[in-house]
Formats: sequence, C-alpha cells, structure tokens
Amino acid sequence: MERRNTIQRDIVLKAVRSLGNHASADEIYACVSKDYPSIGKGTVYRNLNILAEEGEIRKVEIPEGPDRFDHNVGKHYHVTCIKCGKVFDVDMEVLTDLEERIRNKNGMIFLDHDIVFKGLCPNCQEN
Repeated sequence: MERRNTIQRDIVLKAVRSLGNHASADEIYACVSKDYPSIGKGTVYRNLNILAEEGEIRKVEIPEGPDRFDHNVGKHYHVTCIKCGKVFDVDMEVLTDLEERIRNKNGMIFLDHDIVFKGLCPNCQEN
C-alpha cells in the first residue's frame, strides 16, 4: 500500500534536512514545533519512522541512547561521543563484503549491517 505524502511529513523531512546533525526525535520535534506549535509529538515521531521506512532519511539506532535521524541516506558509519551523546559521520569506506566474511555458525542469513563506534568528540576531549 502506497502512503500519500502529507504536509506534516514534508515539514518533518525539511526539519531533518535543515538540522543536518543526526538529531533525536525530541530535537526534531522542538525544531518543528517552533514554526508549527499545533503539531503533535506523536505526529513527528510517526512521520520520522515513515520517512525512515521509505528511505527518505536514515534512522540510526544508538545503543544506550535515543535513535537519531540522518538526512544522509547513503551507506556510512557513525561514531557517538560517550560523554555528550552527539553523533557524527565516520570518514571511511563501507565494508561492502562484511556479511560474506562473517563466520556463520548459527544458520543466519545476514542482510545488512550498521556500525556505530564510540569515542570522545573534540569538545569533550577539551573538558
């Protein structure tokens, strides 16, 4: 079933693209609600997930933290600062053959992978 495009979805997509910083759903809601105070938090969250399912944005699942939403949908890796929680892109080539290189002892079919590194951002290194 094809979903119809909605004004709310366009608003949420524009917010993700304008923030451009791996924002959490709460941060995106805060951005959207400045210009559209009547929009509900549930509407923003629902549209973020729909946009991620449709491939318009990328949902980055962060262990021990809120999911982040990335305007860059190309395959790439991320690093999260263990002190402040900010998420950044990692400058490296994607390991395209990683699924084939895994020793499979469990009978799994590997389809894809996401890698999130941990580190300290430059700002937190100074503090």
